[in-house]
Amino acid sequence: MRKNYDYLCKNKIHMQTLKLRVNDRVYEKLIWLLSKFNKDEIEIIPENTDFVKNQNYLAGELNEILKGKANFIEMDEAEQRLENRLNKHENCI
Repeated sequence: MRKNYDYLCKNKIHMQTLKLRVNDRVYEKLIWLLSKFNKDEIEIIPENTDFVKNQNYLAGELNEILKGKANFIEMDEAEQRLENRLNKHENCI
């Protein structure tokens, strides 16, 4: 599956995500060490439920595309859907 993913992100470098539990005594030292790396090498991502949910959602969407099961719409239809949604909620602000 990695091969299929690469054509979607030709200019991106694949990065692994690592989850750690760190003792409070060494946390600051670890963050200091990690901050010495370039952002292209290590990106510190604070864990939150939104990040995990978004990551899982996007992985599922990518799998649908790669399996040929995704439904696509034309730009005109997307613009019309957006316009309808905006009109429906314009008085809610």
